[in-house]
Amino acid sequence: MGYKTLLFDVDDTLLDFKAAEDSALKRLFQSEKIDASQELLMVYKNLNAGLWRQFERGEISREEVLNTRFKRVFAEFNKQVDGFAMESRYREFLEDGHQLIDGAKPLIERLYREFDLYIVTNGVSKTQYRRLKDSGMDQYFRGIFVSEDTGFQKPMPEFFKYCFERIPAFSLQESLIIGDSLSSDIRGANLVGLDSCWFNPHKDVNSSENTPTFEIESLEELPKIVVG
Repeated sequence: MGYKTLLFDVDDTLLDFKAAEDSALKRLFQSEKIDASQELLMVYKNLNAGLWRQFERGEISREEVLNTRFKRVFAEFNKQVDGFAMESRYREFLEDGHQLIDGAKPLIERLYREFDLYIVTNGVSKTQYRRLKDSGMDQYFRGIFVSEDTGFQKPMPEFFKYCFERIPAFSLQESLIIGDSLSSDIRGANLVGLDSCWFNPHKDVNSSENTPTFEIESLEELPKIVVG
């Protein structure tokens, strides 16, 4: 395929965000002396996912997502909390989560000598940098682009253009993005004409209009695509 530059998403592509999130949520709820029941976790995750989808569509700001989500969740259980304070405490707990997706470390250790590797991720900069550093993964990437720093978020074309302008000798035809999200990674790639690889370990059905160039179920499959 002639790829030279590989752009990697972070959450649920290289780092296990679900594991980090579950741990942080349980610690947060326990600090409020609330049982971290499956019902509460699902209420949070459903509400949070909806807010981030609104953010990806540019309908609300990142600050609105972060500073209101816990206030809204606890309101469902008739408990009033300071959304900003809860977010700060949750962020501290989340930063401790740097569990790796199976196969991520050996994959990146193999690819970084042959390709220019970059991180392209939505999220809070301090949190993403801390998690990548603690996982030992940051050293393999030539650059890390986080939506908070860019002023834009995936799938906005402006996010990708921001990244492209800061990658030396960048070539769209020689680049590939790898990510788990159809709505941000794959859609964003489609919007800017970038090849994409959908990491789909749960074998989800793609019922969206977002079409990846490639699809893999495990990270071990990626070298077959990019290594000649």
